[in-house]
Amino acid sequence: MHQPVDSLATPRFTGPRTFARLPYVPTLDGVEAAVFGLPWDGGTSFRAGARFGPEAIRSASALLRPYNPDQRVQVFGAVSTIDHGDAPTVPGYIERTLPRLQDFVGSIAAAGVVSFGMGGDHSVTLAELRALAAVHGPLGVVHLDAHSDLWDRYFDLPYNHGTVFRRAIEEGVVDPGRMVQAGLRGSLYAPEDEALAADLGLEAIPWRELAGLSPEAFADRARARVGTGPCFFSFDVDLVDPAFCPGTGTPECGGPTSFQALELVRALHGIDFRGFDVVEVSPPYDGPGQQTALLAATVLYEMLALHARGRADGSAADRRIAATGVGELDDVARRP
Repeated sequence: MHQPVDSLATPRFTGPRTFARLPYVPTLDGVEAAVFGLPWDGGTSFRAGARFGPEAIRSASALLRPYNPDQRVQVFGAVSTIDHGDAPTVPGYIERTLPRLQDFVGSIAAAGVVSFGMGGDHSVTLAELRALAAVHGPLGVVHLDAHSDLWDRYFDLPYNHGTVFRRAIEEGVVDPGRMVQAGLRGSLYAPEDEALAADLGLEAIPWRELAGLSPEAFADRARARVGTGPCFFSFDVDLVDPAFCPGTGTPECGGPTSFQALELVRALHGIDFRGFDVVEVSPPYDGPGQQTALLAATVLYEMLALHARGRADGSAADRRIAATGVGELDDVARRP
């Protein structure tokens, strides 16, 4: 069982930086969840620096503790979790980098390990989706972001942090009928941009609408949309208002607070997520307290809690079936 260094025995500011002080393990034997870096910002269109995101997230994560009281689950110690290091990149060459990222994530997925990526700009998500779909088939997606990332081309080129989900849908690695994106806001190039999601067959919830929903109501819509099949959860930190999250490449004013964003994440239990990522952390633009990196680390921690919670719920259901021979659906069918 892999678990973090005991911070009651050694101070958090000591030792090599890994996520939440987890052990760095380059292999996947005995591993259930793997956190890893995707140090790439060659797909950015405005402010760069996200290649340093994984390093900053790791440093900020030193404060995290094993038990999550908001989700009432033991995150570390119950699930064998490691820091798997960083995926390889080729600076300046996105067409060469994406296959390398895909191979790295693909080895994790093929081992039956749930993946937790730290970006990196949002173009890295295409590699993750390709890798996971090769193992699990077309994926459902929950996407929290200020931007849809559904444009066709930037500077007449197909690969960029703003085209990732269009490419994923076109390639068949994402099922748009099982995709929801939420938090969208900010200026657009043309009125037609508002119809991109509908044209591609996915559900989009602008921040103005999302702000009027409770986290539970949003999560209910997300669960209804993505169904019971394998899914991916992508969180772009520019979802959050730059007052709370300045260290990102394309900030948009008028968004949720860090608390509101975390509540949205916590509500998304009960979905079969096979992979997660937190992207677009750009440390050169972060505040003196590194609040963006701290938020990103906390979001990833909440994602790990979702996984641990789902595993615990599944284990409880398995124990119930073993003890009684009755599953939940059987029980419902037998009720008068």
